[in-house]
Amino acid sequence: MTSATPSENSKTSSFGSYARKLSITPKSSIHIHIKNHYRSKVYTTGSEVSGHVTINPPVDVRFDTLQVVLLGTSKTRLDAVNIPQSTAHTFLKLIMPIPESAYPIPRVFEAGMTYTVPFTFVIPSTLTLNACNHNVANDSVQEHHVRLPPSVGSWEKDDFSPNMSRVEYAVKARVYKDEEGVSLGTKLLEACQEIRVLPAVPEDAPLNITENDDLYKMSKRKTLRKTIISPKSGTVTITATQPSAAILSPDGQTITTTSVPLTLEFEPSATDVQPPKITGVSSKVAAVTFFSACGINHYPNLKDGRRKFSTDGRGSYSSTVSASTGSIEALRWGRHISMNARRDSGYGSEGLSSSDSDQTPKTAPMKKSKGSLPSPVYYTSRVQVPIQLPAHKKAFIPTFHSCITSRVYVLSLTVSVSSGGASAHITLNVPLQISVEATELHPNLSVLPPSFEEVEQADAADYLQPYSTNIPTIDFQAGSALPDYADIEFRQHRRPVAAH
Repeated sequence: MTSATPSENSKTSSFGSYARKLSITPKSSIHIHIKNHYRSKVYTTGSEVSGHVTINPPVDVRFDTLQVVLLGTSKTRLDAVNIPQSTAHTFLKLIMPIPESAYPIPRVFEAGMTYTVPFTFVIPSTLTLNACNHNVANDSVQEHHVRLPPSVGSWEKDDFSPNMSRVEYAVKARVYKDEEGVSLGTKLLEACQEIRVLPAVPEDAPLNITENDDLYKMSKRKTLRKTIISPKSGTVTITATQPSAAILSPDGQTITTTSVPLTLEFEPSATDVQPPKITGVSSKVAAVTFFSACGINHYPNLKDGRRKFSTDGRGSYSSTVSASTGSIEALRWGRHISMNARRDSGYGSEGLSSSDSDQTPKTAPMKKSKGSLPSPVYYTSRVQVPIQLPAHKKAFIPTFHSCITSRVYVLSLTVSVSSGGASAHITLNVPLQISVEATELHPNLSVLPPSFEEVEQADAADYLQPYSTNIPTIDFQAGSALPDYADIEFRQHRRPVAAH
């Protein structure tokens, strides 16, 4: 029998395909070609990934199934003592439907022929709930777990990622041969083309930081002294507010400036002590990556999550880079009278200047200095500290939380202040979110089209692949959606034979 012609293969239908057992196979006769693809290209939410697969076998290949898929996979590795653990979680699996009528008859890729199969995928905006079906603390955690994570560990510049955490996206083409009595067939041919994905990530609400969140320090208080043995000239307190997100461009090449709001309060030891000046500000950013051999059910950066990740089966990795701090305005101090000090020390409101009269009195008790009356005066000021991340040096990826790996950023801000020769250095650790700007490539993808078909669940072995005796207990299941495809057919032509 001869192979079917293109006209005979023009009808369209779709079918699901179960994941097959992998085996070592030659790859020289099957290739993936992505349209307009180049090594540094970055795909984002709504980006189209289209092209074709070519098959040109050197010998006849009898097969049963061809599968073309877009896969998203998280991988973690923990080098525990004597029990190394490696886990893979396939969170995205888009399968291109190939109609039965498109296959050659008989199902043989003939030697000397080239077969071409087109494909088209669209990077979705979210995953289905099946991508995260393990227990989580609340709906907010699951909402983050069904967002697309960015590519991790494959960027041209350093993206702060350890070898123990990877997120990969790839188009794969596989040719399978069924075996009688075996539920999973044998893979005959395989090709893979990895791509980088930087999905659009919205800015989240600021974190609710408490004293139990050991990763962050939002406020700190220090005493100003000329020397260690000198009497104090006052106490300064600096409190930070979480800054707005730094926003990456969809290609990851540029990032916006953000600014950290600071509130300063100075309590002088005497009324003649003037409030301090800011003599310097420096900043650095720590990228903290969390990874686990099993499903993470909480936000690992909050409360004592970092300590929990030092236990067996979990780990964390931190890498730091300096950030640029923009110029800040001179402090404009507001002068206030402490209500308690006024009541206890006999001060009245007639001593207030006109600029003080509209200020809310401070009700906290003043500490008395030994040998002198406490100052009834205190000062407050506010300032914005601009921060620019070095996107030209490092590959920043957005803040994300997924089932087995997370990435957060901590901005360490050191503020130096001085007053009359007395000085102090105060360092705060502030959460910094990085998001990704959305594009208008496919504005209609804010809601997935109803024509998408749900992908069949693949074998669990495709999602958890431990190489240790300590197998993770979580049972991940894949699930995503399929776009509408145009008519698909195998296009074939005979390769020219070189003259001898």
